[in-house]
Amino acid sequence: METLQQLDTELFIYLNNLGSVRWDGLWLGITYKWNSIPIYIVLLILVYKNLGLKKTGLVLLFVALLITCTDQLANLFKHGFERLRPCRAELLVDRARFIAGRCGSFGYFSAHAASSMSLAIFLGSVLRKKLRFLLPVLIIWAFIIGYSRIYVGVHYPGDVLTGIVIGGLIGYLFYRLFGFATAKLKLNTTFTK
Repeated sequence: METLQQLDTELFIYLNNLGSVRWDGLWLGITYKWNSIPIYIVLLILVYKNLGLKKTGLVLLFVALLITCTDQLANLFKHGFERLRPCRAELLVDRARFIAGRCGSFGYFSAHAASSMSLAIFLGSVLRKKLRFLLPVLIIWAFIIGYSRIYVGVHYPGDVLTGIVIGGLIGYLFYRLFGFATAKLKLNTTFTK
């Protein structure tokens, strides 16, 4: 376990130090969750145009539950494992770049990475038949969000990778539950298994 943590730390130092002052503003903008609102608005429009009003309401309910689930699970892990964030590790002060405006205490696993990947898998899968390009684009977006957490110095790569995997699993589970719900509610849908 210690070797794995050392590898995670060294990978963090490498990836974090790829940054430069020139790009700091961009990555701070990417990692700031409220800057994704335009993306969410576009996704809402796409859902409405492709699924209609009733299914859009159901999608919004599922998204709210999905984000709550990933966020609360991340909090449970953070307080269960109590792994300090890299920006709290004294040994990294001179070896890494910390540009985030704030740094929480514990970081395992990244709620940003989990939430963005769960949303990517869920919405990309729900709209897959009508918008084939969307799932890969959203997955790339989720990985960019994940990397931004390493860039600004608040998460180790292992935190991000765990968040991506857990988020992907939760997103797929909610996609399956959405299919079940639309079938039970007899909403005319092109949902496929």
